[in-house]
Amino acid sequence: MHLLVGSTFIILRFKAVGFIFGCSHFSIKKRTFALQERKRAMNIQDINELYAVLPQGGALMKTIEEKSVRTVFLQGLLASATPMFFASIAKRWQKTMLFVLNDNDEAGYFYNDLKTIAMPEGGEGKVAEVLFFPSSYRRAVKYGQRDAGNEILRTEVLSRLSVIGEEKVKAKLPLYIVTEPSALAELVVAKHKLDERTLSVSLGQTMDLTETEKTLRSYGFQQTDYVYEPGQFAIRGSILDVYSFSSELPYRIDFFGNDVDTIRTFEVETQLSKDKKDKVEIVPELTTLSEEKISFLQFLPQDTVLVMKDLLYIHDTIERIYNEGFTAQALTEQLEGKTEAEQNELRKQLQTNLQLITAHQFTDDALNFKRIEFGINRTKDEETKAIIRFNVSPQPLFHKNFELLTQSLKDYLLQGYKLYILADSEKQTARLRDIFDSMGADSEAETTFVADNLPFIPVNRTIHEGFIDNDLKVCFFTDHQIFDRFHKYSLKSDKARQGKMALTMKELQEMAPGDFLVHVDFGIGKFAGLVRVPAGESYQEMIRLVYQHNDIVDVSIHSLYKISKYRRADSGDTAPRLSVLGSGAWDRLKEKAKKRIKDIARDLIKLYAKRRHEKGFAFSPDSYLQHELEASFLYEDTPDQLKATQELKQDMESARPMDRLVCGDVGFGKTEVAVRAAFKAATDGKQVAVLVPTTVLAFQHYQTFKKRLKNMPVTVDYLSRARTAKQTKQVITDLSEGKIDILVGTHKLISKSVKWKDIGLLIIDEEQKFGVSTKEKLRQLKSNVDTLTMSATPIPRTLQFSLMGARDMSIMRTPPPNRYPIQTEISTFSAETIADAINFEMSRNGQVFFVNDRIANLPELASLIKKYVPDCRVAIGHGQMKPEELEEIIIGFMNHDYDVLLSTTIVENGIDISNANTIIINDAHKFGLSDLHQMRGRVGRSNKKAFCYLLAPPLAALNPDARRRLEALETFSDLGSGFNLAMQDLDIRGAGNLLGSEQSGFMEDLGYETYQKILNQAVTELKNDEFQDIYNEEMAEGKELTGDDFIDDCAVESDLEMYFPDSYVPGSSERMLLYRELDNIENDADLDAYHQRLEDRFGPVPRQGVELMQVVALRRIGKQLGCEKLILKQGTLQMQFISNADSAYYKSQAFGKVIAYLTKQTRRCNLKEKNGKRSMVISQIKSVGDAVFVLREIEKG
Repeated sequence: MHLLVGSTFIILRFKAVGFIFGCSHFSIKKRTFALQERKRAMNIQDINELYAVLPQGGALMKTIEEKSVRTVFLQGLLASATPMFFASIAKRWQKTMLFVLNDNDEAGYFYNDLKTIAMPEGGEGKVAEVLFFPSSYRRAVKYGQRDAGNEILRTEVLSRLSVIGEEKVKAKLPLYIVTEPSALAELVVAKHKLDERTLSVSLGQTMDLTETEKTLRSYGFQQTDYVYEPGQFAIRGSILDVYSFSSELPYRIDFFGNDVDTIRTFEVETQLSKDKKDKVEIVPELTTLSEEKISFLQFLPQDTVLVMKDLLYIHDTIERIYNEGFTAQALTEQLEGKTEAEQNELRKQLQTNLQLITAHQFTDDALNFKRIEFGINRTKDEETKAIIRFNVSPQPLFHKNFELLTQSLKDYLLQGYKLYILADSEKQTARLRDIFDSMGADSEAETTFVADNLPFIPVNRTIHEGFIDNDLKVCFFTDHQIFDRFHKYSLKSDKARQGKMALTMKELQEMAPGDFLVHVDFGIGKFAGLVRVPAGESYQEMIRLVYQHNDIVDVSIHSLYKISKYRRADSGDTAPRLSVLGSGAWDRLKEKAKKRIKDIARDLIKLYAKRRHEKGFAFSPDSYLQHELEASFLYEDTPDQLKATQELKQDMESARPMDRLVCGDVGFGKTEVAVRAAFKAATDGKQVAVLVPTTVLAFQHYQTFKKRLKNMPVTVDYLSRARTAKQTKQVITDLSEGKIDILVGTHKLISKSVKWKDIGLLIIDEEQKFGVSTKEKLRQLKSNVDTLTMSATPIPRTLQFSLMGARDMSIMRTPPPNRYPIQTEISTFSAETIADAINFEMSRNGQVFFVNDRIANLPELASLIKKYVPDCRVAIGHGQMKPEELEEIIIGFMNHDYDVLLSTTIVENGIDISNANTIIINDAHKFGLSDLHQMRGRVGRSNKKAFCYLLAPPLAALNPDARRRLEALETFSDLGSGFNLAMQDLDIRGAGNLLGSEQSGFMEDLGYETYQKILNQAVTELKNDEFQDIYNEEMAEGKELTGDDFIDDCAVESDLEMYFPDSYVPGSSERMLLYRELDNIENDADLDAYHQRLEDRFGPVPRQGVELMQVVALRRIGKQLGCEKLILKQGTLQMQFISNADSAYYKSQAFGKVIAYLTKQTRRCNLKEKNGKRSMVISQIKSVGDAVFVLREIEKG
């Protein structure tokens, strides 16, 4: 036996050597070729083909077919060479394979690599079908918390396997399944049970819709209006939507009579179709079946090959999971509030021997299959084992040291290796090129051929760990390892989780009967639902609002834009007071707010006009140092970050002084933008002031800047009351002599004693937190210094538009792509959970935030922690301490003097401690969503995995709102997902801060969105009255003004039938959402898209709906022509023009067009003036379409 293995080896070695010799003579040609290649990025599939020439592949296939061989050990196969190797033989070797890795993360990365290579996006060049088989529990099995997303992936694998088993036809592609021990530890449903519960649907099949509905019910599916989560179905007309557990997306099945007409998958969030399918399997939730379960390995086809990293480790893990079983806590949490029958069922579900497999059983099953092992330690005592050797070494670590990098790359090139650099984005490849080119420019001496800017071949997709294959003489280097960045894997199950998010988001937006709404003209009322009201000969759908003393107002769905949900800054539970109709109180409130807004806006417009004529300093373009600084950023730039950086640089390079505001959520990379700006100014010999509101932030920013600019030729220092008098004096002298380039500090920076040598850039962080006097001093300083302001409160879009004139803004909305998701878990308050969390964090030398909303019981919590974790150093911080004490504690925490910071919610105010990666929030159900999101955003800022524990009573005991909040948070561990969520509440805070605190009172009274509407009106009025000369100047410059410039919106009244019937769109809140969406549409392209979405979700649009959609165009053109109101009644159209008779509108072209039409069509038209209001009536109008046609005629002129 040994001899045989040995001899294959000699041949192998020989082949490999011949292979290397064969290459050497064309490496010279190869190099010139590489230079031409430089421009074009390769596909990762091409590399795969290159890898397929490895002789080891053939050897493996041959060896494993031999009867006597049970196991093959692949020696020296490491990093991402393993997935690459298996993907490269998939084409030749059609086998089902099961890859078992050691833990969830490893499996995730392996799956990601395999999928990237073997199943490229776009479907071209697929060589295998790669599936992930996770554990069905959210975290360790013992806690017994199931997770829908994972269940879907499991069911998908099972249903794919059962199909392979049945079909005599060979599957087109081999099936590759990636998994880890805890997933194998759970038993799965027996095959025949699965088949009993599978409903197959294929195109053209005849099936009865009511029968299908019964079948689905018997499988345990629930009927809803709209499908958001697995296990739901909905029927609308001839459309059946169903979310099967065996697919990541739900299916939409369209019937024609009793025949299946089309089958499509659709996205949960948008409810829109994606891809067409020919045949689908609908499978219910399998985990609830307690009878007949078998081990997963018994489910696999006989000829499956098991590929494992370490059999012993897997055996031990499974043994541990079986022995631990389910904790008592898991049982009590789930039994809470259930009936006795359900409790017995649940006990069965959490019984170890019915759910989990013994390690012994697992090993027995595993021995029935042929095995391939890779990794370091292999099982020693195997009788028959063949070894295949690989000559692979991992990618060396360069830790962002680019000299070392270029040096070693040159060495590899000289040895005749080919370089491939893998990056997900072309930007990264370009950045590397820049760095190499600038390095090349420095070392003039080496003019050898190789030094010619390092010819490397970029590849368009990346893998997890780069490697060097010494047989093939190739290097595959990944860019995230070169730049020391975190690389994230994504699993398919994320789709299934988005349903929960979509639902939460939707519930925040939709208006349900009983909600408080604000109508701009009438004030705050209660929504009583949609009603049908007779109008003329037909019906109209109206929105009914109830006011004080039960007065009723019916609002037409065309003036929906006047209604908004009442939301205010503190999402308190106290109900707002309903307005009294006709009392005039509401109007007075509006006027007061408007006057205030006008005062602020006036100043802003004046300031802006003044700055336009100032001259500032124009900075020079980027140096190569700037490129290097930007390339070494830990994360990939988000599109917004890139845009903000570019806008900033343009502003700095122009002669007009910059005044830019950058907004974005916590952790969206604002500081990085500031660092780049500061560095740019400093390399141009100007000094930079970074102004922050608190001492803690000063210290923190100082550290951030210092760390980022470590090896750069600039000096950074800071000023705050934390520094001694001597230090302060030293800093001030250095500053005036120009020895300090960047100075971070609190408001001390702008006091009289601080003299700058040559200040060129002022960066203000969290501007809204400074007092009035500080702001005044800033104004004098900044009339000709470039200024960059940063704010973490996302400022609403409508506000940006209205203040657009006053400031340039950059908004960051996209979260950084490769941040670690924060693992979020809900559990009940128990000392062991807390001790576990703290011990784990301390074991990796990290720190913990512990948030508790009451100051009174902080000390007892501290003693609890000390009791269970004796060596833990605890600090307590809360808002009632003296600011100095609090500061001391926080700075101590930043310096790692404590392990746990026990505090009230002060954590959320901007401290950023990259070493703290666990946050525990007690009584989490008492916080609002955005608070929770903000607090969670405090951790997960470094490249370690972060944890967030939400401690709350058992979910069954919470009210539905709180429960949903926590569940939404638990499912959205990514940074950005919460952004939309937090946006909702933060919006409200942001607006108040931007306009000064005295405004927040009004927002409280008017409700937030109404406040924005009034703001817009105020700015339009200002331009119309006081700043009329701006209009006249613009007209003199030859700018055409349309009606848009003079009015905010155009109202429509009519007696035609226009609405969506409830047989077409079930549910009034869904109809409201659709009406609102229609209301916000601005152009025809969007309207067409909207129409297509409706047809996709509900089938063909009925006549009333089509009429309704025409109104959009009507209102838009009416507005452009300067109509305040359009009335469509009894076959005529009445256009009412702007009420201010001496408005510049009557001199504009828009009005000119109306007069021109009037003179052409004297018979149909009639111009009136009544009480100073001008209007024009046009006859012979039967439908909305006619009206739109006429208005378009007028507009053409």
